Amino acid sequence: MRKLHLTELNRLSLKEFKESEKFPIVVILDNIRSLHNVGSIFRTCDALRLEKVFLCGITATPPHNEIHKSALGAEDAMDWEYVEKTEDAVTRLREQGYIICSVEQVENSTMLTDINAFPNKKYAFIMGNEVKGIQQHVINMSDYCIEIPQYGTKHSFNVSVSAGIVLWEIFKQIH
Repeated sequence: MRKLHLTELNRLSLKEFKESEKFPIVVILDNIRSLHNVGSIFRTCDALRLEKVFLCGITATPPHNEIHKSALGAEDAMDWEYVEKTEDAVTRLREQGYIICSVEQVENSTMLTDINAFPNKKYAFIMGNEVKGIQQHVINMSDYCIEIPQYGTKHSFNVSVSAGIVLWEIFKQIH
């Protein structure tokens, strides 16, 4: 096996990416404090050619060097919008027909392994603060709360890791 060169990966140019059809998935970042996590989530969304990222509350916005360090330019490719109140982004997306999914550990959550996504639906995934998680009033607005099964001693994954796991699982189901 030979490692491929960047020129062999057949990646879209920034212009091609902007003009391409996106998968009907958006990500809502609810008060994410780490700029590296924000950048990493941008990069995951770009890799999967998702629609948009909503940055809410204290979540930092591009341009920012710390976001760029982990996004590596994905923040320029992805459509994004800052919305002060997470619930305003959720309300707007619900009105546009998105299924609202919080990625959070709650009573009666649905395990990610039990999710069956549908190709003809639009999804919005909310990712919460690294310490406090998703705000309860935002959870209350959700159609589903998705939990990632875990088997070790820790209670959660890093938010950018959680985003990668959930978004990949949903992407492969609707792709």
